[in-house]
Amino acid sequence: MILLVDADSLVYSSCYSPKHIDGTFFDNLDDVTHKFDEGFQKIVNELSTLHNVKEVLVFNNGRGNFRKLITKNYKANRIGTPKPPFLNEIHDYVNKAYDSYCAVGMETDDLVAIYWKNLSEVWGRDQVMIVSIDKDYLQFPALVYRYHNKELCDLNESEARYNFYEQMIAGDQADNVNYFFGKGKKFAEKYYTNCVTEYQYRKRLYLLFKDKYKSKAKEKYSECYNLLKLRTEI
Repeated sequence: MILLVDADSLVYSSCYSPKHIDGTFFDNLDDVTHKFDEGFQKIVNELSTLHNVKEVLVFNNGRGNFRKLITKNYKANRIGTPKPPFLNEIHDYVNKAYDSYCAVGMETDDLVAIYWKNLSEVWGRDQVMIVSIDKDYLQFPALVYRYHNKELCDLNESEARYNFYEQMIAGDQADNVNYFFGKGKKFAEKYYTNCVTEYQYRKRLYLLFKDKYKSKAKEKYSECYNLLKLRTEI
């Protein structure tokens, strides 16, 4: 098994001191690196007891996200939010200590997705596992280990397709992507009744964009799609 670890969330959470319930950050880098090492090794050890882990690839600290060129609203909700102290330093530490891969011009998710596709084609889909708490990976027919609740998602093509088109309606609040405020997972479930193929999902979804955005439906559909769809090719 090859593990593809999206370490961004683990890096961020490692900046928080567990001794304080009010979200206090650590005040020295040694504590941050120790927490990361401990958390990372725990995840790998858990998976190693269940799978024959042959290789672990780590990804973090993507820079130059192309999605911010699509719309200024992308992640605009994060502007002004203070970053944890030592965040840049712990990213640098992970880069050096774990020989991690850093995305350029895209997000960490995209680079992981590219590796997942390429490695799956070589070694087989069941020999590659994405390790992340990010729900965006559920748009792929992949093995995805969500370490925060120790959930292994074994997604088929149909489930992955539905997850993506559900997100096109429900949006992604964390990234400030929401083209249908007030419409969530329950609405999507009913709206997509009887949809099976990619064409059926796209046609049904476009009608929703047409109803709301009228003459700008095509533009908004494309915008939403490109914000939420992870790249699998460079």
